[in-house]
Order: sequence, then structure tokens, then C-alpha cells
Amino acid sequence: MFDPILDFLAAAYPWTKSLHIIAVLTWMAGLFYLPRIFVYHVERVEVGDKTDEIFQVMEMKLYRYIMNPSLIAVWIFGLMLVFTPGIVDWFTIWPYTKGAAIIAMTWFHMWLGLRRKEFIAGTNTRSGKAYRMMNELPTLLMLVIVFSVIFKF
Repeated sequence: MFDPILDFLAAAYPWTKSLHIIAVLTWMAGLFYLPRIFVYHVERVEVGDKTDEIFQVMEMKLYRYIMNPSLIAVWIFGLMLVFTPGIVDWFTIWPYTKGAAIIAMTWFHMWLGLRRKEFIAGTNTRSGKAYRMMNELPTLLMLVIVFSVIFKF
């Protein structure tokens, strides 16, 4: 049976997969770096001084111009891969573990956005240690995603 959408997805598969991987790499870079910036922002900057403004600009540009577009691209190309015929075996566990980890990673992205707004308002209450601990979450989620995709258990 001829289905132009499925045919397009199958033909575009190498491009879709490549663009998905590129988007994942840029998104992960931001997810690793923004909490680290928050650590230095908390530990080295006084609210309202010139350095506070510099950190806020760095955080905004990373979040808005790198992380948000990357998140959108990850989801678009990831969903294209999901709907490409023959790519996902829904009778195995890996699509569900990967999906849960991606949802958690997306939650973390949004959580970072809320923390950025707290810095803007001057109401951040978290310590550098808290941001260091949260900085480990994307690593753990990345391990779940990579092992799920590679081993396909």
C-alpha cells in the first residue's frame, strides 16, 4: 500500500536520524552547562550587581537561543523517527524507557527555565551544591536513553 508520508519518512531516515543526533548533542550541551552557570552565579555573584546582569544574559542566551531550539528539534526529529516504519519495536521495553527518560529530560529543561526566572527576579534560594546535584540528572537520563537505544532490551 502506498502511503506518501510513510514513504517520505523512510526515504528521509538518514537525514532525520542525523539531525536528531545533532539536536540531541546541542541540547545535552545546554543541559550540562546551564546548571554549572547557575553554580557560579550563586557562589560568585551578588544579586543586582553588574556581574549578575552578565550571568543573566549568558543564561538567557543559552536557554533561549540554544537549548529551546534544540529541544524542539529533538522532539520533531525524534517523533519523525518514531513514525518511520520499522524503526521502533513496540513489543520491547526500550521505547518506553527511552520515552520516560526523554520526558524527564524535558521536565529538567523546564525546571531550569523556572530557575532562570528566579535569578531574574532575584529570588533564587538554591545553593551551588543543589545545582551541582541537579547537574547529574541529565547524565543519568542520558545513560538510560543510550543504553535503551543501543541494547534494545
